[in-house]
Amino acid sequence: MVDASRDFLLEIGVEEMPARFLDPALAELKELAATALKDNRLAYESLAAYGSPRRIALYVKGMAVSQTPLEMEVKGPAVRVAYRDGAPTRAAEGFAAGQGVKVADLVQKPVGHVDYVFAVKKEAGRPALEVLPVIVPGLISGLHFPKPMRWGDLEFRFARPIRWIVALFGADIVEFAFAGLKAGRTTYGHRFLSKKPVDLDEPAGYVETMRKNYVLVDVQERKNEIWRQVGELARAAGGFVEEDQGLLNEVNNLVEYPTALIGEFSPDYLKLPKEVLVTPMREHQRYFPVVDSAGRLLAKFIAVKNGAADHLDIIRAGNEKVLRARLADANFFYQEDLKAPLAEKVAELKKIVFQERLGAVYDKAVRMGEIAAYLAGELGAGQEAKEVALRASALAKADLVTNMVYEFPELQGYMGREYAVRSGEKQAVSEAIFEHYLPRFAGDRLPQTLPGKILSIADKIDTIVGCFAIGIQPTGSQDPYALRRQALGISNIILGTKASLSLEKLIETAYCCYQGKVQLELPLAKVQKEIAEFFKQRMKGILDERGFSYDTVDAVLSSGYDDLYDVLLRAGALTEFRREPDFAGLLTAFIRANNLSKNAATLQINQALLEDTSEKALYTLLSDVEEKAGAYLGQQDYRSLLRAIATLQAPLDKFFTSVMVMVDDTAVRDNRLALLANLAALVKQVADLSKVVVNA
Repeated sequence: MVDASRDFLLEIGVEEMPARFLDPALAELKELAATALKDNRLAYESLAAYGSPRRIALYVKGMAVSQTPLEMEVKGPAVRVAYRDGAPTRAAEGFAAGQGVKVADLVQKPVGHVDYVFAVKKEAGRPALEVLPVIVPGLISGLHFPKPMRWGDLEFRFARPIRWIVALFGADIVEFAFAGLKAGRTTYGHRFLSKKPVDLDEPAGYVETMRKNYVLVDVQERKNEIWRQVGELARAAGGFVEEDQGLLNEVNNLVEYPTALIGEFSPDYLKLPKEVLVTPMREHQRYFPVVDSAGRLLAKFIAVKNGAADHLDIIRAGNEKVLRARLADANFFYQEDLKAPLAEKVAELKKIVFQERLGAVYDKAVRMGEIAAYLAGELGAGQEAKEVALRASALAKADLVTNMVYEFPELQGYMGREYAVRSGEKQAVSEAIFEHYLPRFAGDRLPQTLPGKILSIADKIDTIVGCFAIGIQPTGSQDPYALRRQALGISNIILGTKASLSLEKLIETAYCCYQGKVQLELPLAKVQKEIAEFFKQRMKGILDERGFSYDTVDAVLSSGYDDLYDVLLRAGALTEFRREPDFAGLLTAFIRANNLSKNAATLQINQALLEDTSEKALYTLLSDVEEKAGAYLGQQDYRSLLRAIATLQAPLDKFFTSVMVMVDDTAVRDNRLALLANLAALVKQVADLSKVVVNA
């Protein structure tokens, strides 16, 4: 680290941002700053991002007061061209003049086996106070938000209108103007608890100064404080709060100075299903539900206010009043929905559009039943499981027309399960109705019952195939029907079930369910090809997340991906075999055989044309391995198959040593190429090893 350094602070003050904007913005700001400082040769010790609903801040500790001096070498002509008899030529003089250096200062260095002249150019570092005004506006404008807005007559867009900018390098202001504002040293504390502007002397006291003005700018400190207060209040009430990082993060990004408070609601509402109570609390009011040691809800909730502990009684009463109204509505909807069994609501699905070109939700439910019948056979479901899946498919979407789900869409699936039970349906049917929505988001649980898995796959593949067939496909960040998430869901269910299922046949089944009922734009073959590639990309991501090397993933996917679980097995087998000593020899042998066999005209081998003992021996051993391969492939024992193929390394080496493959005799040449092609094809049933990078 350079001797002379100072801390740098950038704070962008804004009107209150949506909670979901903050965390991505802070992560992006750190990334942009690290890149910009590196590119501009400004050394530093560390950088951190702070933030709250009203500010996004960057703190760089120990930044150098000037850029690191730049020294670069520019390659010129070869020495033999630059000098003749020890004297510089016009080539050397012209090169030196063009680079702004003296001929005497040119240096000579070898590049490979040739010596060249180089001009060594040195550039002194500029002061940081001159460089930062150029860098910082780019950091601000480089931030992206889901829904940026304009204000006033500015063309610039940001999360919310910018109201102040602090930019300090040590005690000095980094002077620049942006979005109609001049950077300075004045910031603002909590909107209501700190009414006067706050002048910062230097960055070093930023966090503490803001804390004194009722703003906890450190996101993690604020989060820890919220969780501490919530935990203490819950324990004092005889319960605890289940961990919910999503809710905690959202609440954390809604407040600057958190104070938790506990409220109550009528115990009579505890008769309602747990989800009916939790959803209004969590999704609508951002309250933390309190449960007992058995996970049962208590008639209490914890809210977090943005401010100090003043007037808590009034605030508590206001929150209780709002929640009381929400729960009263929920109770009314619930009682109304129970007046008719779930099955009677199915016909109403004809009035709800699934997709304007793909029909109503009722039509989708019918297709789900047809796909479920196919899947039941493919996944080995017994008669009872099949009947459960078909009954559940008929009822799966019925809760969409209930009062409860209309008011609280987050409860779809939950209410379907609840109303099915209350309508006298089997527990297995009710559970499958709930599970068919799983997984709902990244990291969500997968369906556990076989009918639930069948129904979940059926629902998702119906949506994917329908959208692709009418030309609605994800593009860039646009994915209005969440097709990526649904393809990931199908993939993870299949992998979790350890089921061998043909993706091509599944797509065909779903496609046929649409034919004759809606107008499809694309033919089956094109839909199959596009969706298969779509799933291939999802599998790449899944295998990468599971720790497989990129070249292993490429190798196994190049050998096919119609059976997703089979891809996982082959990736695992190849990964394990790459650690074995026989792998290097097999890789070398395969690559040589594969490269030559690309010229093969046929895979048919004529034993009568095998002339040399080495090719006869290779043929005999290859035949033995191919015979064993059938059993290994049937058991999906790919590691054993690779080991068996590896035994061909020595006879293959001898083959290459003893005979010339590309002989003039066409018949003999084609026969030898066919021998190599069969060996390569055997390996490719596991993976295309040409995709493997040595030492990767």
